[in-house]
Amino acid sequence: MIEPGDRLTRPRATAAIELRHLTRTFGEIRAVDDVSFTVAAGQLTGFVGGNGAGKTTTMRMLMGVLSPTSGEVLWDQRPITSLDRRAFGYMPEERGLYPKQAVLDQLVYLGRLRGLGAAAAKASVTTYLERLGLADRARDHVEKLSLGNQQRVQIIAALMGRPRALVLDEPFSGLDPAAVDNMADLLREHTSRGVPVLFSSHQLDLVERLCERLVVLARGRVVASGTPDDLRATSVARHRLVLSGDAGWVRGIAGVHAVDVEGSRALLEIVEHGAERTLLEEALRRGEVHEFSPQRPSLAQIYREVTA
Repeated sequence: MIEPGDRLTRPRATAAIELRHLTRTFGEIRAVDDVSFTVAAGQLTGFVGGNGAGKTTTMRMLMGVLSPTSGEVLWDQRPITSLDRRAFGYMPEERGLYPKQAVLDQLVYLGRLRGLGAAAAKASVTTYLERLGLADRARDHVEKLSLGNQQRVQIIAALMGRPRALVLDEPFSGLDPAAVDNMADLLREHTSRGVPVLFSSHQLDLVERLCERLVVLARGRVVASGTPDDLRATSVARHRLVLSGDAGWVRGIAGVHAVDVEGSRALLEIVEHGAERTLLEEALRRGEVHEFSPQRPSLAQIYREVTA
């Protein structure tokens, strides 16, 4: 089977994408400001940030849709070329489907543009349609599909063949839970053969579940990056306290910030070293302590802290 890029000079499967000091201005607006990070080979990297943070602009520069005002993108430790990008799978923010064309015909056509032969393109498309639950909609026009199913078609267009890297802008948007799981499995299959995968998402719980590395963008700048454990290590420590009596008194303990207090339960941040000992001693003096345990910070908590 001829795969996309087989006629190109293809880099090794362990290549990574590196963004170095990418900046993009639009007039007086600096949409992306000195952004640097690496999408490692064989890893899922989650790219998160609020609306207007600069994620889409960054991905467009990575793919050559926009030219950076300054900075560069490297692939396989050298400046990326248009030839390299032809072997990437890209899912843009603006979906590029033809509404009045049948799903199968359209995807086969897009596969041919990627370098697949007609038979190979049809075989690849048929396999993905089956895996994403669209086999019975292959002859339907795209406009007759729900938005979620249109999203699945767009995903297939990015995954066809054997892309050397994947750059996906909000690939999980509009998908039901079963489709999310199928998509996650597909992405893991690509990373298992060394493909670097960068995807943006507003679904922080999903990013936390899937990704080995995270990059958080705010106001055009990288405000945090690393593994989930790296980011948790920088988060303010929180503890859950459950008492036999009312916990309102915890608000008066120095070095402790009461995030939430309700009856006998309290969620606390220890902001001064050693304050937890003072807290526990006072709690034991007042009655029974049913629980005093550290709480694993969620990505949502970390995100709020670093983007505040």
